[in-house]
Amino acid sequence: MIYPIQALIYSSWVAKEIVTGAIDVGVDALTPGKYATPMIVEYPLACSSDFEITAMASSITITPGTITVGIAPSTGPAPATLFVHSMYGKSRDEVLEGLKDMERRLLKVTRKKATS
Repeated sequence: MIYPIQALIYSSWVAKEIVTGAIDVGVDALTPGKYATPMIVEYPLACSSDFEITAMASSITITPGTITVGIAPSTGPAPATLFVHSMYGKSRDEVLEGLKDMERRLLKVTRKKATS
């Protein structure tokens, strides 16, 4: 089930992330030096439905500076996992925390309550 008010809130938040990501990419492109800190992280998902996983991967990819480079399906007790390339995280933990925040917001759209 989709909760329309939560979907509107999530869409607005993603729009803000797109703008701030575009600014980060623009600043990096126009200034000399090493602003980018590229890395690939493995993120086990709390998302379980095909819709949730696709929406999460799409939200990551549409945000400038990040892209989903792979998805591993759930196997037994192991959850589905995304492999995400990030250009501007200061650390692996910071990138994972940002992904967790995005997923928490997304799950409010489909479940009303996010899992922790």
